[in-house]
Amino acid sequence: MSVRELVVLGTASQVPTRHRNHNGYLLRWDGEGILFDPGEGTQRQMLRAGVAAHDINRICVTHFHGDHSLGLAGVIQRINLDRVPHPVTAHYPASGQRFFDRLRYATAYRENVRLTEAPVAADGPFVTTGPYTLRTAKLSHPVESYGYRLEEPDGRRILPERLREHGISGPDVGRLQREGVLDGVTLDEVSAPKPGQRFAFVMDTRLCDGVHTLAEGCDLLVIESTFLDADAQLAADHGHLTATQAATVARDAGVRHLVLTHFSQRYPDPEAFGREARAAGFTGELTVAADLSRIPVPSRTP
Repeated sequence: MSVRELVVLGTASQVPTRHRNHNGYLLRWDGEGILFDPGEGTQRQMLRAGVAAHDINRICVTHFHGDHSLGLAGVIQRINLDRVPHPVTAHYPASGQRFFDRLRYATAYRENVRLTEAPVAADGPFVTTGPYTLRTAKLSHPVESYGYRLEEPDGRRILPERLREHGISGPDVGRLQREGVLDGVTLDEVSAPKPGQRFAFVMDTRLCDGVHTLAEGCDLLVIESTFLDADAQLAADHGHLTATQAATVARDAGVRHLVLTHFSQRYPDPEAFGREARAAGFTGELTVAADLSRIPVPSRTP
């Protein structure tokens, strides 16, 4: 059975707290795992969350601030120590190549695993596989930053009652799916559109076109909300979003499940982020992320 879920490894911005580790998020997408923004302490959080190095197929880094990337050194070495049996690909802003190099070779270790470096330098699709396409969009932060969006191809859902009406059964069903037509009956006549699922990961940024592009029509949007409204000017000055801004983006983009994260240590009550998101008019499913939580990708829309 396929599993599509987000495993939250850390939710703190800049400074970890007693209850929040630096960033880290693993997206399980069927048989593949994509690790986003491994901050300091990610290895330990993986252990606590039941995530193994073998679960990682891709690493996606939005930008090279420490709370989003200092865990790279340990994660890469753990991948090699555990002799992960499949290749691993790392994506990150091309402008930060020197930082990636330093983190990859921060100390001596034996390289046993093929790690492919595939930096990003422009908006748009940059990985296309059968199960999904990965896209990036540039964000607005003091250092170059990119958000990531995963798109599953749209498909069609077979309608059994339509098959019965046309007397199609057994191996002929597969033949119709492969060829698109069978004895004058088209696939469209016996099926309905099945929209592919959409996931986006938006970290440190001010409001910009890239945020809206990434969020559009997402089933699950993970987005930073470092500040509350009272500190909106501080957010703008440092290249961050407030909970109200993040929720407004999600509302306008038709997001089904909004995950707020990357919280400043200045706020003792995390639920305040949820209250501001609701006040902004977001009515979909809402999660104020906590370390080690698991958030399923919403089931497909009918």
